[in-house]
Amino acid sequence: MDQKQAQEREQSMETANQPGIYKTILVGVLVSILGVYLRFAFDAIWLSILSWVILFVGAFICCKAVFKILDAK
Repeated sequence: MDQKQAQEREQSMETANQPGIYKTILVGVLVSILGVYLRFAFDAIWLSILSWVILFVGAFICCKAVFKILDAK
């Protein structure tokens, strides 16, 4: 492995290990948990729809952070 590849790999690892990315994943998981809780907490059609929306927003936040880690080059 030459020097350039080693530097690129080190930069990729630094980008992938940023605490902000993992905080984003944590926020996404917490939002998703809230959506799941609301889904089973009460029986109302509007609350059910709102809970699904919250769940998908949380999942989107998590996926965005994971793809940011995978795209670290």
